[in-house]
Amino acid sequence: MAMVLDAVLGKVLDELLGTVVEMKDRAVKFRSTLEKLHATLQTVEPVARQIDRLNKGLDKPAKETKKLIDQMEMGKELVKECSKVDWWNFCYKANSQEKLQDLIDSISLYFQLDMQGNINVIVLENQEMLTKIHATLEGNAPRRIELKGLCSPPEPPPFTVGLDVLLRDLKFKLLKDHHVGSVLTVTGTGGSGKSTLAKKFCSDEEVKGQFKDNIFFISLVEAPKLSTIVERLFEHNGYQKPEFQSDEDAAYQLQNLLKQIGKTPMLLVLDGVFPKSASLVEKFVFQIPDYKILVTSRFTIKGFGEPYVLKSLNEADALNLFRHSASLDQTSSNIPDNVVKKIAKGCRGSPLALIVTGKSLSLEAPVVWHNRAKTLSKGHSILSYSSSQDVLFTCLQKSFDDLDAKVVESFRDLSLFPEAQKIPAAALVDIWAEQHDEDDDTAVENVYELVKRNVADMVITRSTASGPGDYNYHYVTQHGLLRDLAILQTKKLPTEKSHRLIIDLRGNNIPKWWTTQNEYHIAAHTLSISTDEEFTSEWCNLQPNEVEVLVMNLREKKHSLPMFMKKMNKLKVLIITNYDVNRAELENLELLDYLSDLKRIRLEKVSIPFLSKTGEPLMNLHKFSFFMCNVNEAFKNRTIKVSRVLPNLKEMNIDYCDMEELPDGLSDIVSLKKLSITNCHKLSKLPKGIGKLVNLESLRLTSCTKLEELPDSITSLHKLKFLDMSDCVSLGNLPENIGELRSLERFNCRGCTRLYELPYSVNELESLSVVVCDEEKAALWEPFRPMFSNLTLDVVLNDFNLYSLL
Repeated sequence: MAMVLDAVLGKVLDELLGTVVEMKDRAVKFRSTLEKLHATLQTVEPVARQIDRLNKGLDKPAKETKKLIDQMEMGKELVKECSKVDWWNFCYKANSQEKLQDLIDSISLYFQLDMQGNINVIVLENQEMLTKIHATLEGNAPRRIELKGLCSPPEPPPFTVGLDVLLRDLKFKLLKDHHVGSVLTVTGTGGSGKSTLAKKFCSDEEVKGQFKDNIFFISLVEAPKLSTIVERLFEHNGYQKPEFQSDEDAAYQLQNLLKQIGKTPMLLVLDGVFPKSASLVEKFVFQIPDYKILVTSRFTIKGFGEPYVLKSLNEADALNLFRHSASLDQTSSNIPDNVVKKIAKGCRGSPLALIVTGKSLSLEAPVVWHNRAKTLSKGHSILSYSSSQDVLFTCLQKSFDDLDAKVVESFRDLSLFPEAQKIPAAALVDIWAEQHDEDDDTAVENVYELVKRNVADMVITRSTASGPGDYNYHYVTQHGLLRDLAILQTKKLPTEKSHRLIIDLRGNNIPKWWTTQNEYHIAAHTLSISTDEEFTSEWCNLQPNEVEVLVMNLREKKHSLPMFMKKMNKLKVLIITNYDVNRAELENLELLDYLSDLKRIRLEKVSIPFLSKTGEPLMNLHKFSFFMCNVNEAFKNRTIKVSRVLPNLKEMNIDYCDMEELPDGLSDIVSLKKLSITNCHKLSKLPKGIGKLVNLESLRLTSCTKLEELPDSITSLHKLKFLDMSDCVSLGNLPENIGELRSLERFNCRGCTRLYELPYSVNELESLSVVVCDEEKAALWEPFRPMFSNLTLDVVLNDFNLYSLL
């Protein structure tokens, strides 16, 4: 029916209009009335066509216009009849005139009155339809339910210490920062107070005043699902949880939810993000105004700027927290202050350790307190007590549950060095490079991985611009409890089966097996021996045939290397460090002649009388490092040339040594690729034959303050890629033919205050891409820049270093 009536109104109106135009000139007697009809039809024609179009689009029958269509059909016949009326037939004329006026009135009435009524009906019908549609949509959309508070922030502990400064920082950043979708991360070791800080932040009156009811706190499990978290957020806000087709759908619906409720600022707290869930954080980042995210994690999450790192509590805060946890501030106590302080100190500033240990001792008898303090004073760890081990050990152990096995072993290697000492990154690299058969740059990545996981800290004593391979000023420190954990993990295996053996010799307090008369076999591949100034016992008869890494930590004025080193025929790395104020005299150095497989030696703060007595070559030694050593006697020995002892050496590092000249024959070690001589303030010249080091790729001469010139032969180092002579304040000129260093890529002349001009041949340094310098030296290089296609001047400020005064 609808198709039959489609567009019929417009068609009939056109036919009627055509008939009127055709007949009005014939029907002279009705001309005025026909012209009025003609004008009326022209007025309503556009509306009639719009009605036809809408009826057709909605597939709607034209029943509302049926009466008008019938009248127009009769109107066509009426107009035709009027053209046939004779002039004398006045009666018929009057009747036809009346019918024409009735037609005009009917058409006008329809569009003025009937059509308006139809419109009103249609509006009401549409309203009814929209109401039904809205009800249907509302049934499918999230519905408000009476289930709220699932994501409300928990109350913080009633007593906290050491968080006020960080709380102010967080408030300034999250309340004042107007960046859209900003994310702030808080990180620290297990039990350092990250969650406590987040709870305290959410309960702050100023924070609640800004975010009001839009504070959502999510405590994450180890492997959280995005859909589960989003469901909780829907339910928290009073909506029925929807069904999600995928994680992308869950994120999309969450974004819509946040936009819907985001009339006031919003804060989302993701507490306890695990490494495997780091990518989950990005799913919650939306471009919504005044929407902030606070993340807490044991490790550093990339991509969200520098995190706030929670460190150990200072002594005063630690003691305050410990006393509160042990209820010593609530009741009178007869526990001496020195005992309380010893136990609190044993907790190493860890809030969790202080709380757990304090509660375990609350209301205990004084004898228990005294015994605990006594054992901690002897070097035992707070982790060794069963009352705290379950909580503390489990909490700290979680930091390693998802670590690669190689990284875990690297963490345990930090315990090879004494407590509370800065561990040179270079020493760790020496160990890890040989243990894992890696190059140094790959091995140093382990350091950064430990730092990222907050199980170690990085300390840089001097900012340098010497390139990515320069980590001479990088040190690693370790939280005391984590060191205890590493040692406990190591001690799980029996001594004879342990991969790593740590022997701590304090005075004559030595292990029981140390005095055995029989040979003591160990299976360890890594051996650490620490002695103090009171150690006077004889070395035991170890059988360390499997040892590949030996770390010796000394505090003696004179130290004789143990004879059992002769048996270390698999030793690859030897690290000897003296932690006393003065240099230690090292004796029995000739034992090195027996270590045919040795590849790396690092000596720190010792005096060595010779490199070799016999001249027996260390054929496999590739790296030799001296730090704050007295090597003058060894280097002045003309009997045996260093090139004979170290025929295959590839790298030599001499740092902070009172060396007056380089050893005779150094220039003959043609295998040498890296030579670093830094902070040697007595060194005034380099050997003239240094140009014979034809394989040298890196030459570092940092802070050699008496060095006045570079020998001309240095221009023969055609493989040299890196030259650093920064802070050589006495160096006044460069060799005229320095342009012959065609492979030189990076050149550091920062702080060379007496260098007033550059040889013109620098324009021939065709591989040069980076020059590190200060502003004054940058002016010297500017005229040469157009001669290079890709030269970067890295202008840095001079870094005054207190070590240079040593």
